[in-house]
Parts: sequence; structure tokens; C-alpha cells
Amino acid sequence: MVSIKSVKTKQPKLSDVILAQLEQMIVEGSLKSGQKLPPERELAAQFEVSRPSLREAIQKLEVKGLVTRKQGGGTFVTDNLLSGLSDPLFDLMSKSHESQFDLLEFRYGIEGMSAYYAAMRGTEADFEQIKLKHENIGNVQIENNYRAEAEAVFDFYIAICAASHNAIMLHLARSMSTLLIDNIEQNLTILAQRPDIFSKISDYRTQLMNAILSGQPQKAWGASHRHLALIEEVLLELTQERSRMERSMRRMQRY
Repeated sequence: MVSIKSVKTKQPKLSDVILAQLEQMIVEGSLKSGQKLPPERELAAQFEVSRPSLREAIQKLEVKGLVTRKQGGGTFVTDNLLSGLSDPLFDLMSKSHESQFDLLEFRYGIEGMSAYYAAMRGTEADFEQIKLKHENIGNVQIENNYRAEAEAVFDFYIAICAASHNAIMLHLARSMSTLLIDNIEQNLTILAQRPDIFSKISDYRTQLMNAILSGQPQKAWGASHRHLALIEEVLLELTQERSRMERSMRRMQRY
């Protein structure tokens, strides 16, 4: 007869449990790149653990490169969590005319999917953030500052990414913030040649928000695509006009 010996289950260390929770907060975006962690006393109370166990978990985060300590300044989530995307190539891309259309195509994918899943999975708290960021775009537009408007538009889409509850899309979009904001700013600058377009873009953006808030994934996806398709269509038209004018000017200079 085979005797069955009881196997003792090894309990994980408390610091490893805290570490896993902190890592999950970073993955889901509750703790953002560059954000300062609350004081140890507050975190220990939040997790209902001792400060030594919490301190050990934070040390493990630091070894993994997920947080950094500043002497006398506290502990911060590492700024360049996706440093592989902060590449000199990205700087070149931001200055390339053709790359701007590549970025627009990229936005078709990530913004469309984010809108779809935000409508499907978003919470009331998520929707409040989306409404707040949407309202902020209107406030910033009064300043007639395309950079500030581009940043506000990007924040609106980040709120939609957060509402999708897809950590990969959220972190990918955040890691590309400079490139995407540059793209939006350049688009706004070119579209300024057609002021009538801005009201149409605002209408499409409002339709996108309403589709998300009413929980209609397909409608949200469609609104996102129609919005970007309008921008692409007008940009192509305007850039072709500019190209024709440049060719005409060169011909005139020959005579």
C-alpha cells in the first residue's frame, strides 16, 4: 500500500505578495511612469502590512529597475519604463512627412481598438475622466495654441485607452506620447488652412465620446475611424496642393 505524505505548501513571503501588487498597479497604470510613490507609512496602511515588509518589496522593485529612489525626495516609478521606444529613430520619424501618415494609420488601429473596448469595459469613473478630458480640449482651444491643444487631445485618447482596461495599449500609447503629440500638433497646423474642418473634427470627437459613454463598441470604433479618415483625407488634399504650388514656383524660377 502506497502511503500518501502530506505536502506542506510553501507560503509566499509577504514582501513578494506586496511586490506583485505594486507591479500590477504599474502594469494597469494606477502607478504611472515618473509618479512618486506615497510615503511608506501610507502604503503600509493601504496594504495593511508592516513597514519593513513594504520596504523590502520596494527594494525588490528597485532591483528590477521599476522604481528609483531620490535622496531626500522619495521613491518614483521609473520614467523610461519603455525606453526601447525612446529611440533616436523616433525623433527622425517625427520630422518625416511620410511618417506622419504612417502614424495616422497607426492611430486608426490603437484608437479604434481602445474606443471599442472602452465602450465595452469602461466604468463610471473611466467615463468621468473621458468627459473631463473632452471638455478640456474645448477650454484649451480658446488659447489658440496648437501644442497645448495637441496635448489635450492626447490626454483625451489616453483616458479612452485607460477605459479600455488593456494595459498593453495604454502603456504603448503613453510610451509614444511625444511622437503622437507631435503628430497631432503638425496635423492641426496644416488643418488650420481649412478652419471649417475644425468644427467637423470636434463633432466626430463628440460622437466618439457619446458612443463610448452609451456602451456601443461598434459605434465607437466607427466614430474613431470616421474622425481619423476625415483628417487623413483633408491632409492629403492640402499636402498635394502644397506640392503642386512648390512645383509651380520652381517652374516659374526657371524663366
